[in-house]
Amino acid sequence: MKPRIFLTLTLMLTVVALNAQTVNKNQIRIGMNAPEFFAPSTQGEINFPADYYNKWKVLFSHPADFTPVCTSEIIALADKQEEFKYLNAALIVLSTDGLNSHIEWVKSIEGISRADKPAIKINFPLVADVDLKVVRKYNMMHQDTNNRESVRSVVIIDPDNKVRTFFVYPDNIGRNIDEILRTLKALQMADKENVLTPANWQIGKDVLIHAPKTMKESEKLKLQNNPDLYSQTWYMWYKKSK
Repeated sequence: MKPRIFLTLTLMLTVVALNAQTVNKNQIRIGMNAPEFFAPSTQGEINFPADYYNKWKVLFSHPADFTPVCTSEIIALADKQEEFKYLNAALIVLSTDGLNSHIEWVKSIEGISRADKPAIKINFPLVADVDLKVVRKYNMMHQDTNNRESVRSVVIIDPDNKVRTFFVYPDNIGRNIDEILRTLKALQMADKENVLTPANWQIGKDVLIHAPKTMKESEKLKLQNNPDLYSQTWYMWYKKSK
């Protein structure tokens, strides 16, 4: 009996370990290499990330075409697409809907009339991921395996194809495009200047430098009398924006 019980326990532990490895493999983590994929889109076949060499990439998944929250987000993205372009960032939208659905949805959105704003023009691709390959690679699937819709998520990827940010939102809450832009700007500033950005940071505001490891190191910073640096406490030093 004992050998049989031992064998059963061993098999159970093996299954658990394999499942854990599968979950970890499909998790998006900051700093990991962005998974590659080929997929059809409203702008032709996409080879990701090769088609976006030396660019920042913003992957923007949504649950379904022809839905009110998703439509409002695509409009908001279209209104800000030139700002993303200025920041050397490519927008790639995806869902598990088919290509024909994407094409008709784009036509529908671009046909919306807004009295206070210019006509909507969507210059970024909508990827059709009907076989779920991309959403699985990027962990954009619901826990409910019967639900084929992708979750409402955002992945920001840098020019070295490293994942830098991963947001997930509930289906009934639209994303704040300005916050996504703010995060992108903060990442670029942090990379360029080797600094940190404080809460609610915006372009033009002061940034943080890496904290001194000890109070003695903090005292050394004080003795430098650098007019661009100031502190609120020994481990919290700001650098003035130029």
